[in-house]
Amino acid sequence: EKTVPIPEKLNEWAPRPPPEFVRDVMGSSAGAGSGEFHVYRHLRRREYQRQDFMDAMAEKQRLDEEFQKKLERNKMMAEEQTAKRRRKRQKLKEKKLQAKKNKLEQKKQEKEPDQSQERVSSEDDEEDSKEEEEKEDDAEEPSFVMGR
Repeated sequence: EKTVPIPEKLNEWAPRPPPEFVRDVMGSSAGAGSGEFHVYRHLRRREYQRQDFMDAMAEKQRLDEEFQKKLERNKMMAEEQTAKRRRKRQKLKEKKLQAKKNKLEQKKQEKEPDQSQERVSSEDDEEDSKEEEEKEDDAEEPSFVMGR
């Protein structure tokens, strides 16, 4: 019932950009006061900090790019593997369908020869009856003739 405050993401720390125009340029000449060293030290520290930050950001960006490339490579490999397995499943499915069609065709052929055998057997019966008639005719005629 009680709402929980979710803190927003804090902005990353970023160094101040270097000054565009430096008015009091310190040199290594004599006459620099003892207080100038501390100013120089602060400027130097700030510049080193800025350079370290830029190096860290460049490294982070490089690592992010490598990570994205690795993700893309893994995604491609997974897609290839999926496609390969999909082809295999499709091939098995087609093989099963083909086997089923062949089985149906064989059943049809088995039924058709029965019908065609009945037709053939009826034709054979007709031929047999003709042959029997011819045999009966042959029985009336002598199988050999003497005196010729």
